[in-house]
Amino acid sequence: MYIINLTYKVPLDVVDKHLDDHVKYLNEQYELGNFHASGRKIPRTGGIILSKISDREELLKIIEKDPFNKNNLAHYEFTEFIPSKTCEELEFLKE
Repeated sequence: MYIINLTYKVPLDVVDKHLDDHVKYLNEQYELGNFHASGRKIPRTGGIILSKISDREELLKIIEKDPFNKNNLAHYEFTEFIPSKTCEELEFLKE
């Protein structure tokens, strides 16, 4: 599983111009089962995505399609971890 930490590299007004396309991209990835949670950081300096994809190369190919990445709006940091404990609702995340 990966935590993907996005940090904006541009002002929010530039980010907002691409937000609808980013949301469409997220929706596609949820439909494909690639993402399990996402949202913006507080303060709004970027966002977080949780993905159960275990192959880093595959994940990088998916992230290449993100309009925020295509337009060089955000920096992406990837943290791999193995969930060993979860609440009942998130048991599917455990390996």
